[in-house]
Amino acid sequence: SIIMPLHVFFITVFLLLSNLMSSTGEAKNGFDLTNSMVAQQLIMLGGPPKDGIPALDKPQFVHGRDADFLEDDDRVLGLIIGDSVKAYPIKILNWHEVVNDHAGHISFVVSYCPLCGTGAVFSSSVDGEILNFGVSGLLYNSDVLLYDRQTESLWSQIRAQSISGSYAGMTLNQVPVTHTSWKRWLEQQPNTMVLSQDTGYSRDYSRNPYGGYSESKQLYFPVEYESVNILHPKETVLGVSVNSQHRAYPFNILMAQGKKRFADTLNGRKYTVIWDEEGYSAKVIAPDGLPLQQIQVFWFAWFAFHPTTEIYSMP
Repeated sequence: SIIMPLHVFFITVFLLLSNLMSSTGEAKNGFDLTNSMVAQQLIMLGGPPKDGIPALDKPQFVHGRDADFLEDDDRVLGLIIGDSVKAYPIKILNWHEVVNDHAGHISFVVSYCPLCGTGAVFSSSVDGEILNFGVSGLLYNSDVLLYDRQTESLWSQIRAQSISGSYAGMTLNQVPVTHTSWKRWLEQQPNTMVLSQDTGYSRDYSRNPYGGYSESKQLYFPVEYESVNILHPKETVLGVSVNSQHRAYPFNILMAQGKKRFADTLNGRKYTVIWDEEGYSAKVIAPDGLPLQQIQVFWFAWFAFHPTTEIYSMP
């Protein structure tokens, strides 16, 4: 593992002390937590204030052939909705975490949490209302908490659920997304559009503000449940849920197994696991061809939310 930089260490200590001192309150970063579905001390101040990480509300796009700022191995979230094909580079999402977007009459929100390595897309329509999302500056299990600007309810990305506010207990409808390499996505979708670096904000998108974090065993923030010496905390896994059963597919195992497709049984039903080594991406689909509820995620974060998870191992 690598050593946490000294300035990051001091910032982390400061944030932990700040969270400790504010754990008995009913508001953090200006958000009312009186009806929080999780213990308030588990909702952590991430450092930035509300909207300190600016969401993109008017995203601009360029054609894939003109995206010369991307390298082959850059990571993207690839999305297909109707006739719309789009890619959202992680190097941009690292700085913004939330993109409010639409395809035709369909509104959706693209979310990314650098601390958990999780990219997820959700329909913006909740209970008949189109919501607009921002970054709260708060974390739950080290995962980003979005908030909707209509009611200021907090939404957990990995749980896909509101944990406080008017919408507490409501869930978001997940939209299938592919977390893959830019080269692989462009090969598969040559007419894709790409989120432009013309965001309206001055950011160095060529620099990763979390450099070294994905290789380190260290976490910046505590989590409710912590796995010990099972997998590297930042091992990439595909986390899959079927009803109350959860399973993690470690990418190291999928790579060692070397199978592009194989069958697996979850909650008594057979599914197909598809491994794309070139794109370093995986997905699980049902017999009808539809994807299950799933997310690419660092192992520590998947375990923090699903401590009863199973881990796939080679037969």
